[in-house]
Amino acid sequence: MATEAPAPVLELAVRAALLLTAGLSVLAAYRVVAGPTIPDRVVGLDAIATNVVAIAVLFAILTGRVLFVTVSLVLAIIGFIATVTVAKFVVEGDIIE
Repeated sequence: MATEAPAPVLELAVRAALLLTAGLSVLAAYRVVAGPTIPDRVVGLDAIATNVVAIAVLFAILTGRVLFVTVSLVLAIIGFIATVTVAKFVVEGDIIE
């Protein structure tokens, strides 16, 4: 279901937010690669997941397609579960007791 196009100011703000979020994802990717510790890498991956959710929502605003909001909710749930799982593995050494 597509709606009408956003106002020019809103469209400019959304496009700027998309660029900012993409840049932050690149910085978080550097943290994932460089580390130096496993928790640093987990935080970097969590930041990337959050940025991907934000990009999906911004894209939904820009295009007017509600489907991207649903996709962002699913991505947020998957990112949360992955972060909790890795955190449990780092703290306790295993995931399932």
